[in-house]
Amino acid sequence: MIQDRNHAVNGAEPKLPRAVFWDMDGTLIDSEPIWHEAEIWYAERHGGEWSDEMGWKITGTPVPKVAQMMINRGTKMNVEELTQGLIDFVAAREIERMPWIPGGVELVKACADAGIPNVLVTASPRKMAEALLAQAPEGAFVGFVCGDDVKEKKPHPAPYLAAAKVVGIDPHSEPMKECVAVEDSETGLQSAVASGATTIAITGYMRSQPKNGPQFASIKYYEGMTPETLGDFVRRRLGV
Repeated sequence: MIQDRNHAVNGAEPKLPRAVFWDMDGTLIDSEPIWHEAEIWYAERHGGEWSDEMGWKITGTPVPKVAQMMINRGTKMNVEELTQGLIDFVAAREIERMPWIPGGVELVKACADAGIPNVLVTASPRKMAEALLAQAPEGAFVGFVCGDDVKEKKPHPAPYLAAAKVVGIDPHSEPMKECVAVEDSETGLQSAVASGATTIAITGYMRSQPKNGPQFASIKYYEGMTPETLGDFVRRRLGV
């Protein structure tokens, strides 16, 4: 189901994006429930107060900040120990089985087959980004930017500006508008929009995702999406 779907203008051939930048959690993989399970598991065993609802409210927040929030609510661990524990819990589940969102990895592969470079842009640590790339189709991604790679985190645009450099695009140039960023959380959408990329929100896997946020357009699921329809969003934004 596509909202604000764009079509070729005046019969012209669709213009493919220069690149597609993909968030990970909630965008390519349905991992948020696993993160919340990990948070509750540690809170219950270390004297804290936490719930699934609390987890959804802070979706997209860097893991060390989540750890500090949990500590503030009584979890008796230090930030470093809790951060590593949460990461290890989720990483083990993802290594066992990557929880791909239906249609997402297929669209990534279709973009790669069409010659469009894909870059993973995630606040998660390097081991989790590498785990996803290891389970993705060979050659689907040309690289990634993870939470270990940039000093400023989402909602700062730095992660997406770094992604542009991965594919050789000046992030401060006009071609940045011809790159598509796919995100799910409010924090991530703010980051992608601030970078100048044509930002698309996927809303079907988030409980609290604002459908009228800063994004250029929204889709609910990946059904019906192709490299050409991503290009249509770019054409519409550019007005061509």
